Amino acid sequence: MENTNMLRYQSGFCNDFASEALPGALPAAQNSPQKAPYGLYAEQLSGTAFTAPRAHNRRSWLYRIRPGAMHHAFEKLQQPLLASGPFTQVDTPPNQLRWNPLPMPAADQSVDFIDGMVTFAGNGDAAAQAGIAIHLYVANRSMHDRFFYNADGELLIVPQQGRLLARTEMGVLEVKPGEIVVIPRGVRFRIELPDGTARGYVCENYGAAFQLPELGPIGSNGLANARDFQAPVAAYEEREGEFQLLAKFGGKLWAARIDHSPLDVVAWHGNYAPYKYDLSLFNTINTVSYDHPDPSIFTVLTSPSDTHGTANVDFVIFPPRWMVAEHTFRPPWFHRNVMSEYMGLIHGAYDAKADGFTPGGGSLHNCMSGHGPDAATFEKASNAELAPHRIDNTMAFMFESRYLIHPTSYALVTPLLQKDYLQCWHGLKKNFNGQP
Repeated sequence: MENTNMLRYQSGFCNDFASEALPGALPAAQNSPQKAPYGLYAEQLSGTAFTAPRAHNRRSWLYRIRPGAMHHAFEKLQQPLLASGPFTQVDTPPNQLRWNPLPMPAADQSVDFIDGMVTFAGNGDAAAQAGIAIHLYVANRSMHDRFFYNADGELLIVPQQGRLLARTEMGVLEVKPGEIVVIPRGVRFRIELPDGTARGYVCENYGAAFQLPELGPIGSNGLANARDFQAPVAAYEEREGEFQLLAKFGGKLWAARIDHSPLDVVAWHGNYAPYKYDLSLFNTINTVSYDHPDPSIFTVLTSPSDTHGTANVDFVIFPPRWMVAEHTFRPPWFHRNVMSEYMGLIHGAYDAKADGFTPGGGSLHNCMSGHGPDAATFEKASNAELAPHRIDNTMAFMFESRYLIHPTSYALVTPLLQKDYLQCWHGLKKNFNGQP
């Protein structure tokens, strides 16, 4: 494995990038010459319809050793805990739900990134290109001879423990806990584990590709700045042998034999490429007067729906930040929401939950299900001295969707489900006494 400190990246969000691993591999002044340099094949990868508006059109031209069509026939592969929309296995309860982390694989098990993916919830329909699936993953083996692509959606991967080395058609990205990586629909890749084991979360986005949220009156800077996103530079594999190409297609997992590495792109240009982002670079906006703002102010990426201002899914974080609000209950307030919220925790503690919400775990508060600070947090925050206070050493996040998020049958029966989660609010006292 190469020294990952030597990896280089291109800066910007969905820029028109251009990169070549060999000088002159990119054709000059056209996309599909009669004969491409170095005897390469020209192939366009389109992430949107040809006629999508220019501002939203995403495509890249790849110059590769062999075209993407070269593989054997796909056959269905069984992986019972990997599910896809529509999620109609079981009735969805309105209960607030919370889970403990997935345990790491046993030492005598060999589990790679795809093997170790377990679906906890989702909504929409992969075939209709609307909604999401929420997976957790654990792994203790790198994908050396297996490759994967997802035709159903793009993958937003949130490592919680252990670095990932994502080797993709466009190049290599190293992603550590506290960073995210987004791999677009259709891009082929494999995951290596530099630290031997890994655990984290995946949002499989069936809908419109993630984009930066509009800033409105915030202005031209703030939140996740475009310059801090990083795309890979071209790097290719020239390997031949007996390999396996996996595909998620139509909600199912498929496998095909392939006699070469599909990560053989020598050069590419375009705006459809994987990217990574360091969450510590988020420019947090918060109140400097009173009241806790709506959590939408912490949105990193959004996948819009056909209803303006209402997301197919938002990716929201709760990073380290200063709390300075005057005469204010500072933690997130009690809330019922038309949107549905799945939360995860990368490290530290979440300021609205004193106990029980652990790194690697998750919670689900669905449409109009009441939620908010637990009894201990409410009592502490209601009586705290309101001096400036920094919330530090924490990183929680949320996948928030306009569609009801349905737990899978596994998520409702697994021992990881905290049966006593509702008890965290039962200690809230009746303080009303009829007096102002």
